[in-house]
Amino acid sequence: MPSCHTYTKGEIALMRKGGAILRGCLQMLEGAVHPGITTEELDARAEEFIRARAAVPGFKGYQGFPATLCTSVNEECVHGIPGKRVLEEGDIIAMDCGVLLDGFYTDACITVPVGTVSSDALHLMDTTQGALDAVVAIAKAGVRVGDLSAAVQAYAEERGCALVRSLTGHGVGRNLHEFPDIPNVGTAGSGAILPAGCVIAVEPILVLGDWQIVQQQDGWTLSTRDGGISAHFEYTIAILESGCEVLA
Repeated sequence: MPSCHTYTKGEIALMRKGGAILRGCLQMLEGAVHPGITTEELDARAEEFIRARAAVPGFKGYQGFPATLCTSVNEECVHGIPGKRVLEEGDIIAMDCGVLLDGFYTDACITVPVGTVSSDALHLMDTTQGALDAVVAIAKAGVRVGDLSAAVQAYAEERGCALVRSLTGHGVGRNLHEFPDIPNVGTAGSGAILPAGCVIAVEPILVLGDWQIVQQQDGWTLSTRDGGISAHFEYTIAILESGCEVLA
């Protein structure tokens, strides 16, 4: 089994700096979401925010992806391409973004309501955020990937939400995707051991309904097969000897 890459305190400090830009960008976007705005307008605002801080959008051009943000609306789970779509009252939108600064990546996502949304949508978003927080509560040097996966799965399923099993979190640092994958379902005590100094992107993706997904004709967007809504939250997390630090 490959080993997890570890980063020095200085390298993690650089990721912390990039993560602060990324988190600020997502906070700005959360305030910008309203009925009538298009996903390409949100994308333009994100790119302007990141470049104004001497950083680079981490996703734009990555494996050919054409935008700064992934904007995934309602039944779209991940990798939605920004465009002319107008957000409507009652939608929910996941905005996934990466920042590249000084040679290091950070990666994070939030899902926010567009105006007033249903109680089911609020429950889904709250549960997805809670599943991510459940990982933060236990992540530290020596835990296994399966411990994190099991925490996400238990939190979600106890609250009646399904997890998209074919999408995972991942290591992050000098590359946007590194070992190990961080599944959202798993068995405690299994998988790679996380050492102090490794950095991971944990990203629960929950749905109301069946977890099976399909790829859309654009070659990027992944949506629920049954049309159920999806929510996605993600942190970049540094593993420490006693706990962890959310970098973005």
